[in-house]
Amino acid sequence: MARYFTDEHEWIDVEGDTATVGITDYAQEQLGDIVFVELPEVGAMVEKGKDAAVVESVKAASDVYAPISGEVTEANDALEDDPALVNTSPEEEGWFFKLTIGDKEELEGLMDLKAYKAFVDEL
Repeated sequence: MARYFTDEHEWIDVEGDTATVGITDYAQEQLGDIVFVELPEVGAMVEKGKDAAVVESVKAASDVYAPISGEVTEANDALEDDPALVNTSPEEEGWFFKLTIGDKEELEGLMDLKAYKAFVDEL
């Protein structure tokens, strides 16, 4: 499985034609305590760079952008009952949604872990 990152602090795990999307540990630290998550509907088409979900913390609300285009196949319903999963396990149990990859070429230009860490270090 390959993991990529965006400059908006989303991560994406790619396995075959399926991708899992969430926000990074850095993003959840910046947001603070997560109190609500709005997830996309299964069957929704998301477009690369466009808002796909919303995460609200005690500090602010923030959009979660789709790192690539595709059709949502699953939403992490556990976040509706326990949005704090985004704080406690942002890059594992706190994933937001899964999608079928529309265009694998859109993965080009996303960062690998090394590049993402360098990006965050410069912030």
